[in-house]
Amino acid sequence: MIKIASILQFLLLSLTLCSSFFVHSANKLNGVRVWAAPESTRVVFDLSHAPNFTHFTLSNPYRLVVDLKGTSTSFNLSKLANNSKLVKRVRISKPPSKGTLRLVIDLTKPVKSNLFSLSPTAPYGNRLVVDLDASGSKPAVSNSKPKVKLRDIIVAIDAGHGGDDPGSIGPSGIYEKQVVLQIAKKVEAKINATPGMKAVMTRSGDYFVNLNKRSDIARNSKADLLISIHADAFTSPQPRGASVWVLSMRRANSEIGRWLEHREKHSELLGGAGEIIQNTDNEQYLAMTLLDMSMDRSMAISHNIADDVLSNLGKVTKLHKYKPESASFAVLKSPDIPSILVETGFISNHKEERLLTQRDHQNNIANAVHKGVLKYFESNPPVNSLMASKGSIKHNVRKGESLSVIAHKYQVSIISIKQANGLKTNTLRIGQKLVIPRA
Repeated sequence: MIKIASILQFLLLSLTLCSSFFVHSANKLNGVRVWAAPESTRVVFDLSHAPNFTHFTLSNPYRLVVDLKGTSTSFNLSKLANNSKLVKRVRISKPPSKGTLRLVIDLTKPVKSNLFSLSPTAPYGNRLVVDLDASGSKPAVSNSKPKVKLRDIIVAIDAGHGGDDPGSIGPSGIYEKQVVLQIAKKVEAKINATPGMKAVMTRSGDYFVNLNKRSDIARNSKADLLISIHADAFTSPQPRGASVWVLSMRRANSEIGRWLEHREKHSELLGGAGEIIQNTDNEQYLAMTLLDMSMDRSMAISHNIADDVLSNLGKVTKLHKYKPESASFAVLKSPDIPSILVETGFISNHKEERLLTQRDHQNNIANAVHKGVLKYFESNPPVNSLMASKGSIKHNVRKGESLSVIAHKYQVSIISIKQANGLKTNTLRIGQKLVIPRA
């Protein structure tokens, strides 16, 4: 009996040791990704299971230390792709205890850090997200500049998705995040080439910007309008056409709208919902204080601009709907900033996926968005803007007048007159009405 008891004790001890071993190595770090933005960086740790982690910061030199309990790795951090201005490198350090994986993020300067875990969301598994932000260390540029009486009309341009969040994926594997950034940059160039207007991008590269921060960027830039650029998708490949969306205080007014609302929530999870959750109270407070004063006005302006943009889109591409649609998208919810969301076409449709990758088609879409925005602000320029001070100049073509004569008279270029009036040739007719762009 004593011998049997000893054997049982030995087996129990062996099971305990095995259990301890499996606990210590239950999680595995499979990969690390670095997404760099101009003033922030996101580091994503891909794990086999949900992380059990702690962290702390050190200075001289600046470091962020992350301890992952019960975790091991065979990932080679020396080959990690890193173009961040905040992160020097990510390395493994001596663990504080057995079974803990200690990761050190060497930093170039002091930063604000925000760490949170994300559960699996296709195509990603469990993740630990580290957001590093250095924007708070810079003084606000607007406070150092003297105020001017006349200002540019500011248009914030938001390229949807980015970084961890690819958005919708076309049949041939094209990512929405890539297509919409290309179109957004073309819209930016056209806005900046328009006298009295200036564009601000919420993202200029392949990185994710939290949805609340997109509105914050627009607000801090004193934007008169926020345009979010996306590419549609649906469960079947048949739907086609561009559309323009405005905020709905209720549920979306179409089946595709409800599908897109669901996709936006999915994007929040892919990109990281930590900041969105933290800012909920602030957003509710802002909404309560500004709702009565701003929301009705902003929604009315948004709807008018959406009409103008949709009308111009119909001249260059097929439309999915001929009137603006409504849905509850987070990026449209700023009560103080008129906002529209432009779906440039269905990336889930084979034909439109090909079109959306073509430079000429992208340029046509960008032209249509620009013309719609310009039409609205020429008719409704904000007070104290350069566009309001110049007024709207109209010219009736008289006998003997050519484009060169009219351009010289108003001190503008021939090209700018042709662009403002959609002219493809230099031929004019007597009595023709021209809009003269501001010099």
